[in-house]
Amino acid sequence: MDNKTKYPNIEKSNPSTCISGKMMKCNRIVANVFRKHLKPFAITDSQLSILFVVTKGKAVNQKRISEILFLEKSTVNRNITRLIDSQYIAFDSNLFLHTTEKGKQFLEKILPHWDMAMKEIHDILGKEGTEAVALIAHKLTK
Repeated sequence: MDNKTKYPNIEKSNPSTCISGKMMKCNRIVANVFRKHLKPFAITDSQLSILFVVTKGKAVNQKRISEILFLEKSTVNRNITRLIDSQYIAFDSNLFLHTTEKGKQFLEKILPHWDMAMKEIHDILGKEGTEAVALIAHKLTK
């Protein structure tokens, strides 16, 4: 018995067409660009995303952050703890998160570097690629 008949699913599969693999590869490439620009600030992509949501949001709690960012609750909790330890965010008396003055100063300092990372990605993708990413994100999150 040859391998073609013994393993027909393997024979007919083509991993190079895997959407998950392509998306993960894109994520790693983009994450590396952001890591390069944000390295001096010792903050992860997830932590920065949470800090953005807390800063721009109204009455944000852990559950809402998890929903907005599509992050596991344990990931949100772990990163919130780190942001609280860094004194960038804090809970108010209603258990909503808010950005501290130190957090706002930190964001003000990091945003030009975030903008540089965004520009680098925009330059790589071009207008068409950037619009395609927005479309994919919209379709996956609606």
